[in-house]
Amino acid sequence: MIRSVIVLAGLGLGLCAALAQSNPIGERQQAMKAVGAATREGAAIAKGEAAFDTVKAQAIFKTFAEVAKKMPTLFPESSKAGGETTAAPKIWEDQAGFKTAFAKFEADAAAGAAVTDLAGFRTAFGAATKNCGACHESYRLKK
Repeated sequence: MIRSVIVLAGLGLGLCAALAQSNPIGERQQAMKAVGAATREGAAIAKGEAAFDTVKAQAIFKTFAEVAKKMPTLFPESSKAGGETTAAPKIWEDQAGFKTAFAKFEADAAAGAAVTDLAGFRTAFGAATKNCGACHESYRLKK
């Protein structure tokens, strides 16, 4: 089961990479869906609704790190509009801050990959997901 989730996540990210050449908006939406799925799984673990499992925890943080690394490349000038994007203009106005936000998310995700127990997972997961809220607040249009 866990191996299947990891394989599917990898395939999904691979498929997203192929789409990036022609559809950066679609790729970043797929990447955010992967983060959303990992976040839901992590939230269930953090809340005690699902059992802590080191392999699952590592897969969650791996998804976060991979998306964080790739995401800044998915905002070319040509993708400011079109599609159903919620990307705020501030992304292009503050590229340095935007890239810094993803670098922090990637670093927090990498640190989380080393957790070995529930308490450590909760701390690392909280730190990583705090980045999501901060980035969305600054760089995402409100619907």
